[in-house]
Amino acid sequence: MPAPTNERQSLEQELAELPSQIAVHLGELTEIPEASKDRAHREWLAWQVRNLEKRLAEVKARLAMINRAARPGGWV
Repeated sequence: MPAPTNERQSLEQELAELPSQIAVHLGELTEIPEASKDRAHREWLAWQVRNLEKRLAEVKARLAMINRAARPGGWV
C-alpha cells in the first residue's frame, strides 16, 4: 500500500493497525504463565500493550481534533 499523503490518512492507517498489534502482544502475554522464569519478557509484553493502548487513544483524539477542525465552523 502506498504511503499516506497527509496526517489524517497516516493516523487512519495507524488506527487500523494498532488493534491487531495489541492483540498479538496480548496473545503472546497470555501464553506465558505468570510464574514463568521469563518474567522480563512478560513485563516487556505488558509494557508494549500499555504503550500501544496509549498510542491508540492518542491517535483517536488527534483524528477527532482533525475531523472537528475540518467541519464547517470547526474549532467552535
